[in-house]
Amino acid sequence: MSPDRNLLVFAGFNGAMAVALGAFAAHGAAPAVKTLLTTGGQYQMVHAVLAVALALWRGGGRLARLAGWLASAGGLIFCLALAMIGLLSLPVMGAVAPIGGVMMIAGWCLVVAAALKSAPNNA
Repeated sequence: MSPDRNLLVFAGFNGAMAVALGAFAAHGAAPAVKTLLTTGGQYQMVHAVLAVALALWRGGGRLARLAGWLASAGGLIFCLALAMIGLLSLPVMGAVAPIGGVMMIAGWCLVVAAALKSAPNNA
């Protein structure tokens, strides 16, 4: 199976955004906002890297691709929710952040499922 180009592009944009938010958090954000941006950026970056790995995993199949999309979209939603809380003073976005969190957790669970499915049967 060939790499998922769309997932790679999406993950690349996520990674770039995570770096930009991290830089802003380190150099231009108020202390209260810095924590939110740093946390969101870290989660977004980890899940962007996961998405790249899953997009390139030849033996992962559909489950791995779905895991990559869930993880990277979840990271984006989580990060944007935290950024909106901090930068735009929208505390209602605190209700949106867990949606991204659930998507990231689901992505990791699908990584497990894809790994178990792709593993050779040793029985």
